[in-house]
Amino acid sequence: SLLDSLVASNAKLDEVQHGLDAYLETKRLFFPRFFFLGNDELLEILSETKHPLRVQPHLSKCFEAIHRLEFDDDLNIKGMYSVEKEFVMFDREFNPKAARGNVELWLSTTEEVMRSSLIQVGHNSVQSYHDSPRSEWAMEWPGQIVLAVDQLFWTQESEEAISQHGLEEYISQCTAQLMEIVKLVRGELTKNLRITLGAMVTLDLHGLDVLKELLAEKVESIQDFSWLAQLRYYVSETGSWPYDGDAKQLEVKMVNAVIGYGYEYLGNSNRLVVTPLTDRCYRTLMGALMLHLGGSPEGPAGTGKTETTKDLAKALAKQCVVFN
Repeated sequence: SLLDSLVASNAKLDEVQHGLDAYLETKRLFFPRFFFLGNDELLEILSETKHPLRVQPHLSKCFEAIHRLEFDDDLNIKGMYSVEKEFVMFDREFNPKAARGNVELWLSTTEEVMRSSLIQVGHNSVQSYHDSPRSEWAMEWPGQIVLAVDQLFWTQESEEAISQHGLEEYISQCTAQLMEIVKLVRGELTKNLRITLGAMVTLDLHGLDVLKELLAEKVESIQDFSWLAQLRYYVSETGSWPYDGDAKQLEVKMVNAVIGYGYEYLGNSNRLVVTPLTDRCYRTLMGALMLHLGGSPEGPAGTGKTETTKDLAKALAKQCVVFN
C-alpha cells in the first residue's frame, strides 16, 4: 500500500541521512574548520574533487582572510591573496592533485603552509628591521607581520629603557617614530599601505601612552605589575606550532598568561583603539585562553564586546568565528 511504501521510503531516507552525517563527520574530524560550515556548504566544497579552482569561492568560509589562492598553469599553489588584494608568497609550492580528490587533504596543507610561510616572513622581517628606516621597513612587509614585529621591538626597547632608567629618552624616540609614520599617512599611499600604517599609528599611540604612564608611576623594573599587565611580544624559544625551520616564533604575554602567536593569516585590517577597559578585557581573556577556559564580556549592546574579542584574536593571530 501507499502508506507502507512511504514508511519504507522514510526509513531509507533516514538511513541515507545517517550515512551522510557519518561521512561528513569523518571529513570534519580530518579538517576541523569544516565544523564551522553547514552540511550544504560542506557538500558543495567536497563535490569539487576534480577542480581545485572551483573551491576558491568557498575558501573564505574556512580561512577568514584568504580571498583566493594563486595557482600556476600546472595548478601548483604559489601564494595567497587577502580580500584587500595583499599577496603573501608561500614558502613552498604544493599541488592539490597530490591529495587525489580529497579536498580536506589539500586544505589542511594550505593551513600548514599558510602558517609556516608567515613564520618565515616574520623571521625575515625581524632580520631586516634595522637595515632600513622604520618608515621604509613598514612598507615592505605584509600588514599583519609589520604590526606583530613592531610590537616585538617595542617590547624589547621598552624593557631596555625601563631597566636602564631611560624612559624619557625612549618616549622622545617613539614620538619621533610616530611623527614619521603620520607624515607618510598624509602623503600619497596605496590603499593597503594606508590600512597598515593606520593600524600602526593606533598601536604606536597606545605604546606611547603606556610608556608615559610607566614614567608617571616611576616604574624601574620589568617585574613591576604596571609593565607586566601590558600585552607584550617576545621571541619564543619553543614554537607554538610544529615547524621545522630555523625561524624563531613569537609569543604574547600579559600578566602571567603566555600564548603562542597563532600565525593565522589575517590579511590587512584596522585595529581597535586600546582603552583601559579594552586592556582589562584582554587581561581576563588572555588568562582564560591560557587555561583553556571561556570568557564572557558583559555589557549593553553596541559597546564593543564582540569587537574587543575579535581584536584580541588579531593580536594573537588566532582564528575568530562569530556566531549569532
